Amino acid sequence: MTILGFDLPGARPWETPELVAINRLPMRSSMSASPVERLDGEWRFAIANSPDDAVPGFTEPGFNDADWAQVAVPGLFTMQGFASPIYTNIQMPFRPRPPNVPADNPTGLYRRSFSVPSEWNDRRVVLHFGGAESVLFVWVNGVAIGMSKDSRLAAEFDVSDNVHFGGNNTLAAMVVRWSDASYVEDQDQWWHAGLHREVLLYSTAHTYIADVHLSAAANGRLTGRVEIAWDMKVKPDDGWTVDMELLSSKGLRVGRKLTKPIPCAPVVNEFEGYVARFEMQVPKVDRWTHETPNLYRVAVTLRDPAGSVVEVESCRVGFRDTEVRGQEFLLNGAPVLIYGVNRHDFDPDTGRVVTEEQMRADIVLLKQFGFNAVRASHSPNDPRLLDICDELGMLVIDEANIENHALNFSLCHDGRYLEQVLQRGRRMVQRDKNHPCVVMWSLGNESGYGANHDALAGWIRHYDPTRPLHYEGAIMFDWHGGHRATDVVCPMYPTIAAIKAGAKSLNRPIILCEYSHAMGNSNGTLAEYFDAFQNTFGLQGGFIWEFWDHGLRQRLPDGSTRFSYGGDWGERNHDANFCCDGVVWPDRTPKPVMHEHRYLARPVSFEPVVGRAGRARITNRQFFLGTDSLRFTFEVAVEGTVVAKGRLAPPTIAPRKSATVTLPVAWSAVPAGECVVTIRQRVARGTGWCDAGFEIGHDQWIVERNTRSTTRRRQAAPRATTQVVASPRQWRFCSEGLESVVDRTTGRLSSLVIDATEVLAESPRLTLWRAPIDNDGLKLALGKFTPFARWREWGLDALSTTCVSTRLTRRNGAPVVTSVHQLAGTESKAVVHHRQQMTFNVDGSISFAEDVRIPDRFADLPRIGVRLQVASRFDTLRWHGRGPHECYPDRQRGAALGIHQSTVADQYVPYIMPQEHGLHTDTRWMELVVDSSRRSAGIRISSSQPFMFSALKHSPEQLTVALHDVELKPEANTTLHIDHRHRGLGSASCGPDTLDQYRIRPGRYRWTWLLSNRETVPPTR
Repeated sequence: MTILGFDLPGARPWETPELVAINRLPMRSSMSASPVERLDGEWRFAIANSPDDAVPGFTEPGFNDADWAQVAVPGLFTMQGFASPIYTNIQMPFRPRPPNVPADNPTGLYRRSFSVPSEWNDRRVVLHFGGAESVLFVWVNGVAIGMSKDSRLAAEFDVSDNVHFGGNNTLAAMVVRWSDASYVEDQDQWWHAGLHREVLLYSTAHTYIADVHLSAAANGRLTGRVEIAWDMKVKPDDGWTVDMELLSSKGLRVGRKLTKPIPCAPVVNEFEGYVARFEMQVPKVDRWTHETPNLYRVAVTLRDPAGSVVEVESCRVGFRDTEVRGQEFLLNGAPVLIYGVNRHDFDPDTGRVVTEEQMRADIVLLKQFGFNAVRASHSPNDPRLLDICDELGMLVIDEANIENHALNFSLCHDGRYLEQVLQRGRRMVQRDKNHPCVVMWSLGNESGYGANHDALAGWIRHYDPTRPLHYEGAIMFDWHGGHRATDVVCPMYPTIAAIKAGAKSLNRPIILCEYSHAMGNSNGTLAEYFDAFQNTFGLQGGFIWEFWDHGLRQRLPDGSTRFSYGGDWGERNHDANFCCDGVVWPDRTPKPVMHEHRYLARPVSFEPVVGRAGRARITNRQFFLGTDSLRFTFEVAVEGTVVAKGRLAPPTIAPRKSATVTLPVAWSAVPAGECVVTIRQRVARGTGWCDAGFEIGHDQWIVERNTRSTTRRRQAAPRATTQVVASPRQWRFCSEGLESVVDRTTGRLSSLVIDATEVLAESPRLTLWRAPIDNDGLKLALGKFTPFARWREWGLDALSTTCVSTRLTRRNGAPVVTSVHQLAGTESKAVVHHRQQMTFNVDGSISFAEDVRIPDRFADLPRIGVRLQVASRFDTLRWHGRGPHECYPDRQRGAALGIHQSTVADQYVPYIMPQEHGLHTDTRWMELVVDSSRRSAGIRISSSQPFMFSALKHSPEQLTVALHDVELKPEANTTLHIDHRHRGLGSASCGPDTLDQYRIRPGRYRWTWLLSNRETVPPTR
């Protein structure tokens, strides 16, 4: 069968899984020395309904493409107006019947002209495509050159005999969207199509360096294997040699230059290939680790028999060891903890096309927030990313482009797909073998476990015995099994209890390949996972899912834009916003969870010594650096105001060691009150990922001292009283600085006036509802039973309230209004009883005493608290509590305790799917004021016990119904929640829910809070 100039046996190539390539050159390590001509830029483009419908003659040089469109290369045609991106997680975009694909199969036709430098004449010329999704066909000057599958690795073709040197040439390419390869690229990400990485030409001599395989051990032993090859024009004679030199980071030669001959006359039973082998011992070698990314450079020179230089190649190398020994994964013999994240090549505007600057920004950001590892989910990332990880220090699990999630338990046994599995894994290893940052090879993701995996594992173990293997599918149902395919137990989304139990019985380390699903307002209990990692032998961390919210920027009919998710592009099969599950938004802005992670992964920790004010135990949690790499400062704050600060100079502490330090503070001079110590740690010297002085972590603790209540109000003169005016419908209370009205029918505070200005836009009332987060239940039906479904069934979002009684009494001369309410949901037998006492104090403040009884039917509530609305002019926010970013009961350790200031508008957190946000925990007091001046009118909420609050321009009702953040419009008034309890976040959209201690169970809840005029409260010192 001849198809578009290719002579092919049997079926069409895009439906033949056994056929993985035509004329594709062997994969080799990424090296940089050959002369290069880049072919990126604007290409002519047309779209066909299928490869069968390709425009006749489009591959020919004389074809007239003047009326074709132009597209950018690198670029995905699905992001340039031709076909649409599609998002699915597990399901395929079409009915899966491997190896068949739909008849409607968008196919991109590309054309461009190019020239080849005349000085390349009589040299070998290679055409390089960095990545093509999903099947690539190539023609040069009308001649069929080759075909390639595997969207995430480069395809190279020898075009030496097909190009005109110094003249005009025509390059044509066809990219087919759906193919048999789609079934093993069924990953949780957007389906695209196009040429998403670089296209270029490079030139070599006819005899050339085919590959360089380096192994640099932590003991300074460097071995190298240099392979040469030649094209059909020439076969080298004896006398060819290869030089190898090792250069330091400053370009100085280390040791002597080594020279080896290339055997060109095979000897029967002894010939190992056209290779030169090298071995060198480097004394006092600077080892590579993620904390000390010391790099050398190896230069390889090919010389002809006359000694002339034919070719020079070079690549960087790092001396380090990786191994699994017993229950520990070791780097240079030391067990390390993995503070990792899963990462894809992604951009909201280009889909999968990323620049080197963007990748560097990714790794810099991750380093700044305490991450030390990346899992290349779920395919080899752009090779330039590995260069950056080598340089800046980031551990990488390199993952083969293999996932057949929709057919998880069949293709792994399908012999037709064996070659695809082998080729994808093998080529990844061959490309990335010299990168020190790559510490494990992954056989793919969510592809079941079968003979195909064992075959790939066997090949890798022989080719590269220096790195362990990783594959979750091998231990999916049995953590004790799968030894042929994985050296680590790498489960997805296990509970903390499960990994602790597993660590007691397993003989391999546990490293979670995915955990803490970062979908929306999420990552609850991340701290408890870190506690387990730090304190349990055999638990060595894991990889948060994931780095990005994969929201594609989409232009709407009115000219505005939004970050889109599944279904926004007209897809029939999609998985909604399940792609929006990262620790950063699509524009790389960090989400609040990043601050939690930075705290948990801080390089040094401080803990107070019990009973010794000013004494602390400092632990260096780094693995290879001493504490001289950091600088420390301290602050002592009383009631939120700093009263002492300075530098802290502990002795240098070795990795994983501890010492005791004393803060230089005159404690006798520290005023009474709640006293908080804060120690901040900063990077001492600038690095490739931060400047000197960058804050990388902090610790805080409360010093046990003679404290006094944080709830204070000005004492009134003895003659002051609260005036009460009663009418049949209301009670009016007038006192210093504040006038209040209580509705006698509802028992609610219906009016609150400060300086002749009404404060309340909605009366305070009990609330049990929060706008569901993604972990409470996805708003778009995905067939999941969730707390959100139960809460809606119970009617928590619209509880009907009945006022049972109201009465006015006096206590110590102050009027007290007591009201009793019953709140009922859809379940008529489930009634919440709420008793509230409001005491109207002579200074104008109102003391609230709440007493709530939750029935057994309401077994798991989102919140218990009071909701009110405050007039819009009160738009400046101050509080003493955790911040400045949002925090929740199970995600709050990284939020610092102190006095913070913001605006209500700035409390908005733009989760792509709108949901509950903006909470602050451990609050002592909070204020809403007209502006930030000290004498500005406003209200203060305080309590003798810490509480939680949020102040937003979006009500829970608006957040509940909106499906995109751009649908939200700021409301006129501020919705203020004062919470006594708030349910944790967990990560149940894909993983465990929050822990039991962060749930709200049936029972009785009592708490108090104080509402006052801000002007009646003495200013904080």
